[in-house]
Amino acid sequence: MNNKPATLKGIPFNLEKHVNYADGSVVSKTLLKQDIGNITLFAFDSCQGLSEHTAPFDAVVYILDGQARITIGGKTQTVNAGEMLIMPAKQQTPRLARKKNLRCCWL
Repeated sequence: MNNKPATLKGIPFNLEKHVNYADGSVVSKTLLKQDIGNITLFAFDSCQGLSEHTAPFDAVVYILDGQARITIGGKTQTVNAGEMLIMPAKQQTPRLARKKNLRCCWL
């Protein structure tokens, strides 16, 4: 995982061009890291995901391409490319499941 924030402030950019897939891996790129939250891009190869965890604040995931199945508090949601999901604070999230590659932006 790359946790060094990218220098993209004050200029427009395309999210999809800033994170690429890697075979059998999860690739992450931190765009902004603050005490109140982070903005991180992820690229998940097939059958990759994140372990369940809680966050002290609401989190947002925007799906760039692919499809995610995200379980929040025991309820699974399907989130498609171009869609966004707001995940409430202090809930067990996420368990990402996909059949194919997925790129997303996590805020």
